[in-house]
Amino acid sequence: MKSVLIAGGSGQIGSYISSKLLAKGYRVYLLSRRELILDEIPTYLWDVEKGAIDEEAIKTADYIINLSGANIGEKRWSAKRKKEILNSRVDSNKLLFEKVKELNKDLDAFITSSAVGYYGMKTSDKIFTEEDDSAEDFLGNVCSEWEKASDSFEKLGIRTVQIRTGVVLNNGPGALSKMMLPINMYIGSPLGSGEQYVPWIHIEDLCNIYIKAIEEKSISGAYNAVAPEYITNSDFTKILAQQLNKPLLLPNIPSFILKLLLGEMSGLALEGSRVSSGKLTKSGFQFLFRNIESALNDIMQHHKNII
Repeated sequence: MKSVLIAGGSGQIGSYISSKLLAKGYRVYLLSRRELILDEIPTYLWDVEKGAIDEEAIKTADYIINLSGANIGEKRWSAKRKKEILNSRVDSNKLLFEKVKELNKDLDAFITSSAVGYYGMKTSDKIFTEEDDSAEDFLGNVCSEWEKASDSFEKLGIRTVQIRTGVVLNNGPGALSKMMLPINMYIGSPLGSGEQYVPWIHIEDLCNIYIKAIEEKSISGAYNAVAPEYITNSDFTKILAQQLNKPLLLPNIPSFILKLLLGEMSGLALEGSRVSSGKLTKSGFQFLFRNIESALNDIMQHHKNII
């Protein structure tokens, strides 16, 4: 069976993908900044800032998945933090490319994560598809440069895929747990106007998209990894509260409060447009979770360790 090298694979998405690949008989290896002791999964070390990587990691790989990138919602966006967010994505793809080229490694495919931030932090009536240009704002620029750094693999004749991911819903720390916390404390409410859209995807579907990108040679270029349903922040919040059996007692949180607290990063919560998954559906991909009710019900019923 083929081998898959996952860079930045020690996080939740990487762990899910690894488990699925192992179950299907793939050999899985991780690239990490620190030594990890994981059953069945050998780990190789790399340091993107220093441009260092264990060459054996590249030599063993038939496929490379790059999930690396500083968390965009972890810290306020200072000039320094913005640089970290950009460089962690672009430089990791560049380092992998340089080593693949240097070793003349013939990969079956290179698959990189990207984000629906490609289309920018804005709310509009437009439905964005993979054919649209990147936005001229911070996230649009980050995603554009991120993907450009992966395009170099195509010049080597390597099939290249960019997975533009929406808000990932899962049972661990992440976006959903942050949304649930204020609702469980009876202080939850929609954000700003509440009319902004939330492009989301269940982690199970996201992992299946990565596996499809590995296994189907026809998959190439950018794909929006979002559920087919379009839902606003207001409706999302109401349905989540219903799932938690909690009332929404407060009015919408005013935009200016979030802007004061988060600065430019508030756009992550206050803005959002519809993003199409049509290209993915046309490729034959079948979503397990097409609407928010089914996704939340699965997480609540089968994953008891969510906050």
